[in-house]
Amino acid sequence: MTRNTSTNGTRYLSNIVPLATVPKVRLYVERAEETGNWSVHVGHVVNRGRRQTSPHAHPGYGQVIFVRSGRGVMNLDGSIVSFEGPCVLLLPAECVHGLDYELDVDRWVVTVEAAYLARVNGKLDEFIQLWSEPRMIPLSDRQDAPMALHDQIRKLDKEIAARTVGHEVQTEALLTVLLLMLVRGAGLTPLDDEGAKHNEIQLTERFRDLIDQHYWENLSAHDYASMLAVSLTQLRAACAAAFGQSPTKMIHARLVTEARRGLIFGDTSIEQIALSLGFSNAAYFTRFFCKEVGQTPSQFRAASRDHAQRSS
Repeated sequence: MTRNTSTNGTRYLSNIVPLATVPKVRLYVERAEETGNWSVHVGHVVNRGRRQTSPHAHPGYGQVIFVRSGRGVMNLDGSIVSFEGPCVLLLPAECVHGLDYELDVDRWVVTVEAAYLARVNGKLDEFIQLWSEPRMIPLSDRQDAPMALHDQIRKLDKEIAARTVGHEVQTEALLTVLLLMLVRGAGLTPLDDEGAKHNEIQLTERFRDLIDQHYWENLSAHDYASMLAVSLTQLRAACAAAFGQSPTKMIHARLVTEARRGLIFGDTSIEQIALSLGFSNAAYFTRFFCKEVGQTPSQFRAASRDHAQRSS
């Protein structure tokens, strides 16, 4: 049965499957007989000249792309981010990205399975902060950083290939050090200085994971709190401490992200996008989107396409 509810004047439907707006690339799964069971994969790629990849996402995998040399631009959910080596492109799971390597590029790609990455992230709250959003980390202003990062990735690559006694322990240790280098390179503010406690960070991360799984189902903040077996007050306090946002704002932000993707990368109608996100009609969706973004969906789509044409 379809369940209709109302939140801030906006009506949603709870049984709609979201639209697929970009290709989902499941790395190495098709070649499982060659790669075997894996949690971390390291690849080294050198391109001569220009190489482009269309916008896509990796479900279930996070990536660290270490660009040793070369330059290019990254299409990050419709926004263009320029990069030049040495630098690191950090791409969380499900992050929509396209890459245009404009010049000869030497890069290492570390791909980490999401469940394994979550276990490693549990060691340090700053790891969760690091992966909370895609980011470009420049390294050119720190003389020793590129060489140290390169050495660490090569050690990780050799350990994965060797698979000797203690392989699992050493792989996790090497990945942990690599992520710590990125935390320091990104200049993240220590969470303890911001008053965010470990339990609050962990709770908020679980909440974010649940939003990713259910954002189109019209669940309220109270529903999510029940799923997490905490009170709504506890969830509000954790979100405020970890990200400075309310649970409702985080739910809305996830809806906006998917709406933007549909408008930028898809050719479906605004009504179809609205229904895929659980809105009962395009009018409610337009009101919600305009309030959150400051433009109607039609205005946003037109502006995005105009920007893409001028940037190409």
